[in-house]
Amino acid sequence: MAQQVIQQRKRGFIGINAHPEGCRHNVEEQIARVRHAVPRDRGMANALIIGASTGYGLASRIAAAWGYGARTLGIFYERPPKEGATATAGYYNTVAFHDAARRDGLVAASINGDAFSDEVKRQAAEVLGRDFGPLDLVIYSVASPRRVHPRTGAIHDSALKPIGRPFTSKSIDLRSEQIVEVTIPPADPKEIEDTIAVMGGEDWRTWIEMLMSEGLLARGARTLAYSYIGPRVTWPIYRDGTIGRAKQDLERTARELNLLVGERLGGAARISVNKAVVTQASAAIPVVPLYLSILFRVMKERGTDEAPIDQMVRLFRDYLAGGDSSLLDDEGRVRLDAWELEPDVQAAVANLWLEVTSDNLYHLSDFAGFKRAFDNLFGFNVEGVDYSAPVETNLTW
Repeated sequence: MAQQVIQQRKRGFIGINAHPEGCRHNVEEQIARVRHAVPRDRGMANALIIGASTGYGLASRIAAAWGYGARTLGIFYERPPKEGATATAGYYNTVAFHDAARRDGLVAASINGDAFSDEVKRQAAEVLGRDFGPLDLVIYSVASPRRVHPRTGAIHDSALKPIGRPFTSKSIDLRSEQIVEVTIPPADPKEIEDTIAVMGGEDWRTWIEMLMSEGLLARGARTLAYSYIGPRVTWPIYRDGTIGRAKQDLERTARELNLLVGERLGGAARISVNKAVVTQASAAIPVVPLYLSILFRVMKERGTDEAPIDQMVRLFRDYLAGGDSSLLDDEGRVRLDAWELEPDVQAAVANLWLEVTSDNLYHLSDFAGFKRAFDNLFGFNVEGVDYSAPVETNLTW
């Protein structure tokens, strides 16, 4: 046993420890929101969530399990506790998920390993074939900065850069909390190719083809991968940058998989375009923390702001279970980001963007909410947690 008092440690946008009790509170809060919003429905037998330990992936797993009674297999790559050091937040989220699933009579299994690897894919096929059976749903929500290609052994590191020309804009220096001007040089061709290799659709396609070849997709199975488009203010670094090229590849893969799964199983493959939220990855993208801070203020004033679990409740309840085709755009993407991109919301964001300075940052934006959401990712600054009390850190599911 390894009880200790845990104080938050972070460097800028990098959290370097996690609080297990705070993570547990976060998971239980998401479970409660699903129970409140979705009458429990046993309409889904088996779900695979690739990238299941944080953010939209974790929220998807909770929605599938507590909303629809699904047996879930989660795939993720998280660091366990070791020699007095805490585990990652995703690890503690998974411990809390499994504890709650056992309490509530839900079947769940997890594999902690590299989702890009052939080994993890084989392990998943074995677990599914032995304990689950064919899948009704496959969610692909992998957020990784690096991929070791299982065929070539090449190491691909993603880059958060514009393409073609440098990009200069306002941003928040998260260390000094000052509004600064940042200039990001353009990506070279290798950086573009590497980002597509990490964040594009190749691995999603490999997963689906493997599951089909093993007979592990049920008739009518659906698969979704998550993406983001965002407003024009972020496009040079996002939609028109290296990440955008990767997301274009992901969308192209969705169209190809939609034909494949549709023809063979009567199923579907879709992209779900979700709202901007705080993640460790988004906090690392210049410009995005300032945009999020302003967006949160505007959407909270209108009562339309949503956390990942709220988005996933709508995805599962309205689209996956409810069949609401109005959520699809002309390219067949599920658009959960519509409230964020409403013209009046973006006009208000644009006006505040011009006015915000270091002196009025806390007044004109919800930077305090951004910081709280960032801390919450790691189980800190969570309401109801006594951070002066020692907690057990050496946990397992």
